Amino acid sequence: MTPALFSVSYAGYWGQAALDLPSFIRKAGKLGYPSVMLAGKRPHLSVLDTSSERIEEIRSVLDDSGVRCDVIAAYTNLVQPTGVGGEVPHLELQIAYVETLCRIAAVLGAGVVRLFTAYEATGQDLSQQWNRCVSTIREMADRALPHGVSLAIQNHHDIGLETGALLDLLEEIDRTNCGLGFDAWSPALRGESLHEAALLAASRTLITTNADYIRVPRHRYRPEFVNYERVEPDWVRAVPFGEGFIDYPAFFAGLREGGFRGVATYEMCSPVRGGGGIKNLDRLAGNYLAWMRNSGGCPAHE
Repeated sequence: MTPALFSVSYAGYWGQAALDLPSFIRKAGKLGYPSVMLAGKRPHLSVLDTSSERIEEIRSVLDDSGVRCDVIAAYTNLVQPTGVGGEVPHLELQIAYVETLCRIAAVLGAGVVRLFTAYEATGQDLSQQWNRCVSTIREMADRALPHGVSLAIQNHHDIGLETGALLDLLEEIDRTNCGLGFDAWSPALRGESLHEAALLAASRTLITTNADYIRVPRHRYRPEFVNYERVEPDWVRAVPFGEGFIDYPAFFAGLREGGFRGVATYEMCSPVRGGGGIKNLDRLAGNYLAWMRNSGGCPAHE
């Protein structure tokens, strides 16, 4: 596996320190990462701000830093908003967005564009939402193909979330350049066996994106009972890699046994224990790289 650092970790979305894209790439190189995954939106790789000159600048910074860009992350939600019908070309806009990221990926040498399915829309027929995801991702994959780019569906959004359902979705899409961005976070929270899920998905997995968390039980005080009542769900809080509840040794064992040798990316995509200062972010990013190399996830020879 190839370890990579996701630029979203230094984008400032959750109040953490923010770096511009060249500074992030240089940071990843200094931390020892051979690869990066770039967020396809502001403040990093927005299609609105990425001129040909800008892409050449990014290529130069990658080369100077000794870092590859293997993955670009698209942010998609392939549900048709309720109440607008077909008036707004919502899905066409997202197809064009992903196709543009594929063009950029080809220039930067990235072979994968990550995407999401959809959050389930209340009041809409579920089978229609499923079919919409299938047909839209098919067209995205067809448009990615001339650029030599594959799509990786990440198992984070509601449609096709469970591992078996996700594999069914992939079979219906039926495109050779469409695989999975298979992560441990969602199946761990939902109670799937991480080893079994990873083993099942490994042969179709192009990338995996990793972070670790603890569960923090929630209670609400009820003064009339002089007691507390349990509140669901738990708060989930990001912690240094290897210190959370996610069984990453089992997860990576399943991926490796299933033949996965792709990109394993670290992300800090929520507030993290220790705060969002640059020193803490650097510490956590370095901790992931050390954990992966010392625990069998990304041995040095890979």
